[in-house]
Amino acid sequence: MVIRQFDDCREFLAGDHTILRELLRPAQGSVDARYSLAQGRLDPGATSKRHVLAASEVYYFLAGEGRMHVGGESSAVRKGTVVAVPPDAEQWVENTGTGALEFLCIVDPAWTPDCERILK
Repeated sequence: MVIRQFDDCREFLAGDHTILRELLRPAQGSVDARYSLAQGRLDPGATSKRHVLAASEVYYFLAGEGRMHVGGESSAVRKGTVVAVPPDAEQWVENTGTGALEFLCIVDPAWTPDCERILK
């Protein structure tokens, strides 16, 4: 059994400019799995950088209001919204609300720095 406490996971600014906490990631030795799990946050008015992952990603929105962009599509997101992003799709998210936009990200296979490309 693996147990991690949210507050024990260090918060940092990710390459796409979301505020991130890696909760479970095989490379850290925290779990024996193919996927990684992180909690992300964007403050009001913030937008992540456009980026592409070589892996599949699922976003589950926990709080706030925003807009998710994947490929040529975009949609409003809020608490309870789930978005599946296929590998190699251009993506970014923006906070359109007045509070923090919070979400979980599941990446399969697990996120590594070399699987992500930040776009200009």
